[in-house]
Amino acid sequence: MDPEVGLLAQSAGTTLVALMATDAWHHARDGITQLWRRTQPERAETVAAELEAGREDVLAAAAADDQETLDELRLQWQGLVRRLLVARPAVVEELRALLDQLDPDGSAVRQIIQHATASGQARVYQAGRDQHIAER
Repeated sequence: MDPEVGLLAQSAGTTLVALMATDAWHHARDGITQLWRRTQPERAETVAAELEAGREDVLAAAAADDQETLDELRLQWQGLVRRLLVARPAVVEELRALLDQLDPDGSAVRQIIQHATASGQARVYQAGRDQHIAER
């Protein structure tokens, strides 16, 4: 797989999940659903339903500060988008334009990164050992 496709899918998953908890949600949902309708119309309704269910999960996870669920949702959408891009490589530029339109300054992605690093705790995996590190 082209590394650019992987990075674009990762960005799309992160952006989409971040936007699910914002006022821009309807625009993001419509843009992603239209993208699937044009490229894989047989999957469009399933994707639309997954977007709606995903939004409910994002809102519940955000309210509970459940980062694990949010990470899983980002990975789920990253995988869906990656598979779309592999099946339809011509969609890369269209998706990139859609992401630029949905999150022009990249604030959705930055918000996720800031939240992940603001916890003050981390785990380091080294040679099979799990070490918990807390900021002092």
